[in-house]
Amino acid sequence: MSKAKSDKVSPDLDTPTDLSPEAVVKISAAVNPLIADAFALYLKTKNFHWHVSGRHFRDYHLMLDEQGEAIFGTIDELAERVRKIGGTTLRSIGQVGQLQTIADNDEDYVPPREMLRELMEDNKKTVVNMRKAHEIADKYNDSATTSILENFIDAAERRTWFLFEASRQEGGNEA
Repeated sequence: MSKAKSDKVSPDLDTPTDLSPEAVVKISAAVNPLIADAFALYLKTKNFHWHVSGRHFRDYHLMLDEQGEAIFGTIDELAERVRKIGGTTLRSIGQVGQLQTIADNDEDYVPPREMLRELMEDNKKTVVNMRKAHEIADKYNDSATTSILENFIDAAERRTWFLFEASRQEGGNEA
């Protein structure tokens, strides 16, 4: 997809907004990769949820399921925010692949502690990217987008914390 095509919005999809055309383009360009990363992180989290094994199976299986659902819940809200301001959002898995910054993990087996650590790093990366998008939305006085991102940053930091603590336990640092 060419840059020019992604910057043009069909008149039928040109949602009225008080944001400038530049703001719509910049905010959409900052939020769409977050959506792609949410898809990638959701699938990786579910992958690890389905393939976790070991003595903490039940705890990790349930935690990863809960985290996957929370991540999935961000996708629609972010995509609808892009549409509310008059932008366009993702249309395909191919576009997710083009925009995602979260690396896939297709390994046949990943030890549980490595799963948790990898997801922890991915969630930390998500926070960094959300903060960058927040700065852009804030620059254009888009308080609704900044508010959404603030809540999602907090949720990703919580996931990071839980993954950190759970991975310490798996690593043999139990009390």
